[in-house]
Amino acid sequence: KPHTKVFMRLHSKMLCLRQVCLFMLRHYQVRTLSSDLLLSQINSCTHEDEVFSLVGRNKARLSEKHVGIALNLLWQLQKKRPFLLRTNDYVRNHSQFLTLCILAEKTVEHMEDETIVLNVEDHNSLAEVLVTEAWKRLDRQVLWPALSKFALCLYKQHRRFSPVMGKVAQVVDMKLDSIQDIRILSVLMISISDVISQSFRDRLLQKAGQLLEEKEVHFNYAKRILQFLQNVKLRYHPLVERCNKIFLKNTSRLDVHSISLIFGLYEQLGFDSAEFRLVAKQLLSEAVDDYYDPETFAKLFFTLAPLAGSTVRERLLVTAVRMAEEFSCHQVLVILKTMQKMKCRDSHLLKKMTSVLHKHLDSYHVLQLVKLTQYLVVLRCHNLELFAKLKMLLFGFLKSSVVPADTAAIIRVLAMLPPFQVEEIIINKAAAVLPQCRLHHLNCIATALVKWNHCDQLHWQNSSELCVKLLQKLNDCGFQRLQKANNLNLLLEELTHVNGEWFEEVMNEETMAMCQHLIDQITWANVLQLSSFLMKTNHRCPSLLDRIASVTVENIDKIHPFEIYSILFLFSALNYDPPANEEFFESCIRHLTSNLSCFETHHLVLLGHVLAVAGYFPPVLIMKIFNVFFLSKLDAQLEVLPDTLKQRVRLHLMKLNRAVCLECPEFHIPWFHEHYCQHIFHNSLLCFLTDFECVLDENKKPFSCMAQNIPLDDMKRIHLRHDIKDEGRKALPPGAQRIALEFLDSKAFSKHSHHLKGEPAVKKRHLEMLGYRVVQIPHFEWNSMVLSTKGEQLEYLRRHLYGIH
Repeated sequence: KPHTKVFMRLHSKMLCLRQVCLFMLRHYQVRTLSSDLLLSQINSCTHEDEVFSLVGRNKARLSEKHVGIALNLLWQLQKKRPFLLRTNDYVRNHSQFLTLCILAEKTVEHMEDETIVLNVEDHNSLAEVLVTEAWKRLDRQVLWPALSKFALCLYKQHRRFSPVMGKVAQVVDMKLDSIQDIRILSVLMISISDVISQSFRDRLLQKAGQLLEEKEVHFNYAKRILQFLQNVKLRYHPLVERCNKIFLKNTSRLDVHSISLIFGLYEQLGFDSAEFRLVAKQLLSEAVDDYYDPETFAKLFFTLAPLAGSTVRERLLVTAVRMAEEFSCHQVLVILKTMQKMKCRDSHLLKKMTSVLHKHLDSYHVLQLVKLTQYLVVLRCHNLELFAKLKMLLFGFLKSSVVPADTAAIIRVLAMLPPFQVEEIIINKAAAVLPQCRLHHLNCIATALVKWNHCDQLHWQNSSELCVKLLQKLNDCGFQRLQKANNLNLLLEELTHVNGEWFEEVMNEETMAMCQHLIDQITWANVLQLSSFLMKTNHRCPSLLDRIASVTVENIDKIHPFEIYSILFLFSALNYDPPANEEFFESCIRHLTSNLSCFETHHLVLLGHVLAVAGYFPPVLIMKIFNVFFLSKLDAQLEVLPDTLKQRVRLHLMKLNRAVCLECPEFHIPWFHEHYCQHIFHNSLLCFLTDFECVLDENKKPFSCMAQNIPLDDMKRIHLRHDIKDEGRKALPPGAQRIALEFLDSKAFSKHSHHLKGEPAVKKRHLEMLGYRVVQIPHFEWNSMVLSTKGEQLEYLRRHLYGIH
């Protein structure tokens, strides 16, 4: 509500300016508190009016000590009241408060290191005087509590890039080793995060890691560490993991506000914890009826709706519909974002959200409008009137935009809207920003141009010709940006957000060449980012892969186990063996198996599958996974994971179970996925999907299975009973042979390569262990000019099926 927003703004300013004077480090000799009657009278006040009355009657007697105590008491009195009952405006505009401010400004040089409430505007002259005085004293003896509060005040006053903040950072840098309080360090880290170097950032992270190891750490301090990581845009798994453990130890203190903030930070930092999800689900489900105001409910919906069961989720959806008219513009955005995240297309709620959006549209800034449009498109909104208004607003922002990232984002989202006639000014605007665009932005613009041209949405004279010229200019800008790259870390940071057809078709080869050119810059600190990029592009580049393997082995103790998993995933998926293959895998496996506690249950399943595809089955990992307690815990955690991840984990557990049964019978692990296969593949036994199966006799002739009463699996599945390796052979006459034929499309191979990837390779291995001769038909052979006629294709099949060379 309007008055609530006013209170919040006033309260924020009061918080900031209350602390401006915390860093007054010069001690001035005055009378002691016990011998000063006026000080005693001020301290005994229980209401603001009593303080103002004393100030009014004793102006001539007020020293800097009296002023400091009076201001501090005013703050404390406000702080004791519930938020909505605070009288910030009344205090700030009182004539005697102005008197206190004037006196404080005059006596600032003699003020002590005390907490002072200054409810004045950020630009007030007193604030400027206090900051200047504090700056002068920064070179004197450091008192960390005072310095941290002063730094936080500067941060809240939007002085994040100011010279005085730089001076604070310099003091912290020089005396970092003397900080032994995680509360103080966490405040300082957030405050100075915009003015620190990468090396200083790393020292702060190391120091924070040490202090987080203390027995009792308040969860608020851990939240600040995550906020620091968000500020510096760093995904640092070890520190996030420690913070997560602190949150799990403090579950009784968490409320919906804290939980929603933590989830938001995890989302930004690319971190997820099924255990924390379970805790959050339990805590919030028990109190789902306790949240009635729109702000708190929006946080509850954001946090609980993706985790909740069908009953609780339905209650949340119904409540969201009922409260829709009360939601602010930000809260509507949160609801729609959550609906997109949980793939909820509840037509009633979506219709209600779109109906209230019209009154909020003018309140959104450009990037919020971009996100809003994206949410509505993904949720399959069909409100053409709303889309027309969004298009008009986005077009207005595009005309005035001078930021390349904003321009690219607007063009990208305009291309998502229902088809419309694209005006020439959009193309001109795109052309103007191309030389300043990063690769991700170029990709956004290229995708939009190709779509518009393909859908015939460009109708002005020579539009196709202009579009082709612009795409060529766009390609040139991309190549120039790559050719100027001389820092692998910066290049990898830029490549993180790049995907799509334009990059894959136009820029991929040039990017690989540049990464190879910068190969000497590959270190333990960036092997994860490079591995993720190679995995995303499906590119098998031996020189880069060999370098990643050697750097990983040399620095194995410096790399977090979860990052080792991601690196192994690359080698396993691409079916690539580096020169020292055994040393590489065994070194990684030793590091992983000694740190299994770092992984959640579903991560261990994914790790086990990755190693199995590569042909490795560490006993300690396999026995840990195939354990009743472990599998029960896995079932519980799967319930709160996103659907896509949940399905992936279940599929990989089945594949791991199958691989262990086939390749490691000595572990005596039973095949227990009958029900799963029955549900997914409509088959209750060990299951492989193939394109065709046949049986040949000893003379390589097709066998009449019906006449000989030989079981032949259907055209899509191969399955056997529990005595896996022998049953298939027993059913065949002497010399007969089962053939499994499989057509391999482009997904079975690395990009621009004829090298088979890990999954189809392990499938072939398993089928051969089951007694099949596997005939794999690569797409690049079947679709080649050599096999352009039906007769040539039949001859090709005969040759491979009958083993004729």
